[in-house]
Amino acid sequence: MNSSVIVVGLYICVIFLISWYTKRRAAGKSENYILAGRRLTTPLIMVSIVGLAVGGASTIGVAEQAYKAGISAGWYTTAWGIGAIVMGLTVAKKYRNLNITTIPEMLERYYDKKSMGIGIVCQIIVQLVVMSMQYVAGGMILSALMPEIFTPVTGMLMSAVVFIGVTLIGGMWSASVTNLMNVSLKYAGILMAVVLAVRMAGGMDQIQVNLPMAHGLDFISGVGPMTIITWIVVLITVNLSLQSIIQISLGARDVHTARKGFIIGGLVMLPIGFVSALLGVIASEIYPNISATAALPQMIMSLNPWLAGVTLAALWAADVSCACNLLLSSATLYSHDIHKRFINPSMSDSKYLAVTRAAVLLLGLLTLGFALTISGIISTLMAGLSLMTAFSVIAVMTLYAPKYCSREAAFYTILTSVVVLVLWMTVPAVRILPHVIYAEWIICGAVFLGISAVCHRPIIIDEHLAVNEKIKTIPAQH
Repeated sequence: MNSSVIVVGLYICVIFLISWYTKRRAAGKSENYILAGRRLTTPLIMVSIVGLAVGGASTIGVAEQAYKAGISAGWYTTAWGIGAIVMGLTVAKKYRNLNITTIPEMLERYYDKKSMGIGIVCQIIVQLVVMSMQYVAGGMILSALMPEIFTPVTGMLMSAVVFIGVTLIGGMWSASVTNLMNVSLKYAGILMAVVLAVRMAGGMDQIQVNLPMAHGLDFISGVGPMTIITWIVVLITVNLSLQSIIQISLGARDVHTARKGFIIGGLVMLPIGFVSALLGVIASEIYPNISATAALPQMIMSLNPWLAGVTLAALWAADVSCACNLLLSSATLYSHDIHKRFINPSMSDSKYLAVTRAAVLLLGLLTLGFALTISGIISTLMAGLSLMTAFSVIAVMTLYAPKYCSREAAFYTILTSVVVLVLWMTVPAVRILPHVIYAEWIICGAVFLGISAVCHRPIIIDEHLAVNEKIKTIPAQH
């Protein structure tokens, strides 16, 4: 039997065993399934954020970019790490203090139902776009690992079975505990692969001589400084406001655990993108005529068969760990903010849990459909993630300057972010800035501050924000 089949088969068995083991922790209250009962420790927070960030885009996507632009593509994952550190140093503690379940819940608490509604739609769409990338990467990994069994499409289908199955069984407990294995496996596999790949290519000096691109080993000039800055801005924005990331911090046992987990996780992420990028660079030298998306799987498959099996299983683990968090948080947005709020407000906790699990299944299948039509992993992500700017503006103002926030500001800020993205994608004449993220920050910030200055209905500063701000509760004037 093919060694790769054995390795992947064992990996699938182990993650399902872990999921069944954690199922009892997820039983009972819906909070146990959705937020791990708010009992995640610092190591579990750390591996959860690393697992979410270092997924298909940070491995397959980075190698795809590096195949064309050189090792500087590794800045994408470093930008994720910087974003996680900023999250840990700033709002992770404040979010945990609010004792909320979702970002739209915060919007309704401090703003209005319109803000909550448009927030739900935007958050779900963005997360499904991000998750679809994991299907694309997962299909590519399995088709490279076992070409006699999987095509990219059937690889996506197998990935869907695992993503949905693991999430259905144990929820956040399942996602976080399996990440202990996933993160260890993918870091060890990628590091071993790069050592062997460099040796196979004749060492770094020989790689430099044979590279088809002059900037292949330049840490800046390949993608360029503006792209690097843009990635950092986008991913700081995302870490401040994307539901799947916030949900990890909300699952922490206390505010200090949330803060430490994100900071340590961010530090762990900083170097790994450059390792994946180096594999993409070596692939461009050895396999100059293959698809850029296939660069990393093809490079790894040229190594020792058992190591190739372990490493590609590790990359698939990166997909699993990322997709499970995204799928759970998307399902939570539906069950908590749509079904429980508008369809069946009086449903029991057991019914709430059943609805969440049903949403995991249905949204997982819907995302699989998206994945079949998407190409260009990182470029697709960057456009979709820019929608998070409005949520970041709202969150920063709400958590740090609530006295200057108007109840009308949130809805129009989120609506503005949608309009800006649509115009940017359909009207080339408006693209006067290097990337849509800069237009989003400037315009969304101006809209939020402008409406707050003109409209005089301040948000209600409840006890949660009062603790954060160390100020007295001020009732709103209606």
